[in-house]
Amino acid sequence: MKKNIIAMNASIMIGLGSILAAPSVYAESISDLEKQKESIQEKRSGVESNISDTEKKIDSLQDKQMTAEDQIAAIEAKIAESAKKIDAKNAEITQTKKEIEALKEEIKVLKERIAKRNEVLKERALSFQETGGDVNYLEVLFGSSSFGDLVDRVGAVATIAEADRDILKQHELDKKDLEEKQKAVETKLASLEVAKAELLEIQKQQKQQKQEKDALVKKLKQQTEKHEHEKMGLEEEKANLAAQEKAIKSAISLEHQRLAELEAARKKAVAEAKKRAEQEAAQAAAQAASQASQATETKKQSTSSGYSAKSNSSSSSSPASSNVSQAPAVSSGTFTRPSAGYVSSTMGERWNKQHAGIDIAASGTVPVVAAADGVVSRSYFSSTYGNVVFVTHSISGQQWTTVYAHLSSRQVGEGAVVAKGQQVGIMGNTGHSFGQHLHFELHKGPWNYSKSNAVNPLNYVNI
Repeated sequence: MKKNIIAMNASIMIGLGSILAAPSVYAESISDLEKQKESIQEKRSGVESNISDTEKKIDSLQDKQMTAEDQIAAIEAKIAESAKKIDAKNAEITQTKKEIEALKEEIKVLKERIAKRNEVLKERALSFQETGGDVNYLEVLFGSSSFGDLVDRVGAVATIAEADRDILKQHELDKKDLEEKQKAVETKLASLEVAKAELLEIQKQQKQQKQEKDALVKKLKQQTEKHEHEKMGLEEEKANLAAQEKAIKSAISLEHQRLAELEAARKKAVAEAKKRAEQEAAQAAAQAASQASQATETKKQSTSSGYSAKSNSSSSSSPASSNVSQAPAVSSGTFTRPSAGYVSSTMGERWNKQHAGIDIAASGTVPVVAAADGVVSRSYFSSTYGNVVFVTHSISGQQWTTVYAHLSSRQVGEGAVVAKGQQVGIMGNTGHSFGQHLHFELHKGPWNYSKSNAVNPLNYVNI
């Protein structure tokens, strides 16, 4: 009998041991959550560093853009100055051409004058040739009738000779003046044309420089826009990581609460077990004192135990809760279907971009439910996702993130604890969307801007 009492106490202690050991399972879960929280904090720090680097790149690009724009303004001023100089040269060229036209008229007059002088000189030369040169002058002199007439004739001959020399001299001067004027005007015109050509070449180079600077500014603007877009994505990723960190902290708090409740239950169980052991020991002692009394007590206990078992077996189970209208039935797998409808688009390349999830389309009022137990890390309106809900899950030590986008309305807020199959919103057509559908993403780990953790939901959810 003493052996039976020892065995009974041993079985009770084994039961107590299993109760005492139970918290270690949850302790591992908390440890996993703490690791996930640390991982998210590290990623958040990395994203903040990337945002800082991107901001520096944007500042550098904007500085370069401002410098290039200042250079463009300086080049435009030079182009305007060159245009003024070209206009001035064109005016000079036009004036010089007018001078050339006027000179042409002078040249025409000079040519006529020279032609007439040539005729006179030719006549004189012909006369010299026919009369033998100076003979005609002698005839003029010897033909005088008196000394006075001779003096007059000598003066006349001298005057004629002097006139011939003047004609020849003027002839040479006119020819020289004509040649000098022609040369001066031609030189001036050529010089102006050269100067104009040089100015046009300078202006061409300046316009080329402006085109290059314009192209540079355009490129810098494109790069700036690209980095600003990346910054927006990084800031959204930072916000999501912060929300996920908050969700993990909430999950850790819930886990601690559950551990506290378990500890309270464990203490209660220990107290009840000790009390039951004391009662059973007292009963065993009474049985040892009286075999007959023990038999009677055993019969009573057997009857009581049978009644209790019967009573327990007759207890009814609670009725199953009914599903939300049009909501899909909750499946037994890790993840359940998030909404009713058909898959209208799968994960993969779409419109030259990566479609990081699947689209489920349906008409009418279609409830959207959580694919698994978790904590709502974000619930907000996005320019691309529209009304969107992010849920963070911790399943067997692995963090998961589900995304429910383009909702017509959201029914859960950030920090809310949701159960698998619990409604989080209604299918809609908000954000960058074409037609009512649910865009559903599944990430093995935290969500990030590049969506590098995205996995194909069809490999995990039976749809």
